[in-house]
Amino acid sequence: MLRAVVLAVALSTGAAAQLPRGFFPWWDQPIAKDLNLTATQSRAIKAAVHEYRAQLIEQRAALDKAEAELQYLFDEDSVDTRRANQAIEDLANARLKLTRTFSKLFLKVRVVLTAQQWHELQTRHQDVQQQRREQKSQRKEPS
Repeated sequence: MLRAVVLAVALSTGAAAQLPRGFFPWWDQPIAKDLNLTATQSRAIKAAVHEYRAQLIEQRAALDKAEAELQYLFDEDSVDTRRANQAIEDLANARLKLTRTFSKLFLKVRVVLTAQQWHELQTRHQDVQQQRREQKSQRKEPS
């Protein structure tokens, strides 16, 4: 059940691509295995995700709309700078709201973890990021 809720949030919010730097939906990834979350911790994480789900969906939709509007204005043959400036402000505000909501969600989730679990998670995340950079680098190299 927790996995389904988190997956729904991740899919509806554009997953980690729109998360603030350093944040990622770790609770639904292999990286979270063996963190020894208690049943109480799992329930608290599920409740936090549920609490913010609707907001995240709405704010992600607002961000998508703001991005599309700005792109539309930039693609016009003659750019209306007044409208484009407003669209830029709307986009910045949409990103701010989404970042704020994600940050609040992650704070709720973070306080559920013990310090040891948090540090282990950070170490694992850094290892995964390093592996991804190495894989990306290898794909770019000519064969």
